Amino acid sequence: MTDISDDAKRNREEWTRSNAAYTDATASSTWAAEEITWGVFGIPETPLGTLGDVEGLDVVELGCGTAYVSAWLAKRGARPVGVDVTPAQLDTARRCQREFGIEFPLVEASAEDVPLPAESFDLAVSEYGAVIWCDPYRWIPEAHRLLRPGGRLWFLRNSTLSILCAPDEGAPTAELIRPQHGLGRLEWPGELGVEWQLPHGELFRLLRETGFDVIDLVELYAPKDAVDHSFYEGFSVEWSRKWPAEEIWVARKR
Repeated sequence: MTDISDDAKRNREEWTRSNAAYTDATASSTWAAEEITWGVFGIPETPLGTLGDVEGLDVVELGCGTAYVSAWLAKRGARPVGVDVTPAQLDTARRCQREFGIEFPLVEASAEDVPLPAESFDLAVSEYGAVIWCDPYRWIPEAHRLLRPGGRLWFLRNSTLSILCAPDEGAPTAELIRPQHGLGRLEWPGELGVEWQLPHGELFRLLRETGFDVIDLVELYAPKDAVDHSFYEGFSVEWSRKWPAEEIWVARKR
């Protein structure tokens, strides 16, 4: 792991801390969930239909964290492989594998450089993993390499609007705070991690130029029964009922 980028090293340290503070303690409950839900407000997949039938598919989860998404897919007949740069997160995933009796490979690597064969997967997924914590000009081509022709790339990230309205601390406001021009690599004051937040046009163009066709874009709003998240303070139920806080993208490899 000595050849990963400096940003990846920073994010590995950031998620080592986050795992100790939050994700390790909540991993068992997310692994145990019977329903697939997305994002900080737990929006069910069933009415959205963004994943489709995953039974029999080879799936790679890029930036898997504690690998609960891979576990959900394994329960539905997929053959997942989880990839993450943070050993602490993978240790939690292995603990959950033993706890729930669900086994699949876990690979310690950055999604920017995955040590797995080309054209080995039918589906690549990233719920906040690679999509915001890795350089999109590296991880999206890597996802393309890993997918078979016709394979799908699925990812969930912050909406562009929520980032434009986000102050340096706290939840989004009803005003535009940061410019969209130049939006991309993003450092938050006082935080170690480095995020990537491309605007829609740049992300769409990158996907097309890499060899993907975008087939779906779903904007997610907080449901009526949502409550503010206890750990991720950069979200607001009140704001997210008016404007989309998160978005799901689905693309297909040409």
